[in-house]
Amino acid sequence: MRAEISFGKSLIGILFVGLAAAGCTTTPKPATTPAKTKQAQAAKVTFNYTAKDRDCLKRAMYFESQHSDEDGYLAVGTVVMNRLTSGAYPPSICGVVAQERQFAPGVMTREVKPQAEPELATAADAILLKGARHPQVKDAMFFHTDGLKFPYDNMHYVTVAGGNAFYEKRDSNGMLETPPPLPSYEVAMNYVPGESMLPPQFEALIPSAVPVPLPAPDPMATASTAPMQITAPVTQPETAPAPEPAMRIAIPTPRPAYDSVMLRGAIPVNGG
Repeated sequence: MRAEISFGKSLIGILFVGLAAAGCTTTPKPATTPAKTKQAQAAKVTFNYTAKDRDCLKRAMYFESQHSDEDGYLAVGTVVMNRLTSGAYPPSICGVVAQERQFAPGVMTREVKPQAEPELATAADAILLKGARHPQVKDAMFFHTDGLKFPYDNMHYVTVAGGNAFYEKRDSNGMLETPPPLPSYEVAMNYVPGESMLPPQFEALIPSAVPVPLPAPDPMATASTAPMQITAPVTQPETAPAPEPAMRIAIPTPRPAYDSVMLRGAIPVNGG
């Protein structure tokens, strides 16, 4: 009898140990981790610029900031870039700076003192290469000498730098009266060496069999806004052979809409 009881206890002990061992060796399933998704980066709006455009930017900063300092240079340079990227002004830096009655008289022709060149170059490169902007200028595209007063209700002042008071034009509801400029992180500046370039708002080459008249050269055009060199058939006498069909020429295409990632066109705006 005692042997049977002892055998029963042994059997129960063996079963208990087996169940415990089975519970210890069970490995839980690893928790599933969500798959990483790559976020698509928004395309930047690209603006071409030349060495001449860089010089125009430096000239605007120098003559409009009263030859002040890098902070004043950066503030004026931010206004130039705000106008460039707003779509309401010429689509090149030189076009913006040289626009009539917008910047200081003689801004394109007067002498820049050599001692100012180092700070001007630093400010220009910070804007063009690093996307720097004066943080207090915000969306301002206008400024005047600090201390002057004007009886207009739409002048929303944002900061004073380099002897100038900078302001945005806003309506009674606080909305900008001009198209807002692009933030610097949505802008890419592409350096184009040389004195001429193909504007990115034109298709490079498309086939056509129709001769296109060549525009007359514009002696007042700057390096960035000079007429594009177009290859087209030259008018021949009646005895000359007709031009070959499908000759490749460049024809301007309509500028894209305001929200497009291409360069946007200039809309003449009167302002100071």
